[in-house]
Amino acid sequence: MIFVDRVGRKPLAIIGSVGMVIGLALEAWALSAHLVDGKLPATQGWVALIAAHVFVLFFALSWGVIVWVMLGEMFPNRLRAAALGVAAAAQWIANWAITASFPSLAEWNLSGTYVIYTIFAALSIPFVLKFVRETNGKTLEEMG
Repeated sequence: MIFVDRVGRKPLAIIGSVGMVIGLALEAWALSAHLVDGKLPATQGWVALIAAHVFVLFFALSWGVIVWVMLGEMFPNRLRAAALGVAAAAQWIANWAITASFPSLAEWNLSGTYVIYTIFAALSIPFVLKFVRETNGKTLEEMG
């Protein structure tokens, strides 16, 4: 939370996306290794562990926080309550879809699953650059 007002919402989203792409891509690479006795080779095992932590760190420093901050700021006053309800519902449905689809995707191809997640994280960068307005330092009335 301390970075939201210091860095800004949009830069924080981009930084978070880049970090998540790196973490997810490294995870995809590590999990593509051939298992030896049911285990990843040592290098890939360490990379998988560190990459998972990199992803969680960048998500927690960015998207995990700023989505909820920005949702409360981006809608005009007259629509805020209804729009925030719809947006929050969409957020939770997306979270559920990822959680529910992971087991079957992982069974299909664990590394491929992380490649798909990497692609979506990478797509968030141009999305933020093109469509997300910076709301830092603006009043609610200025944003509506």
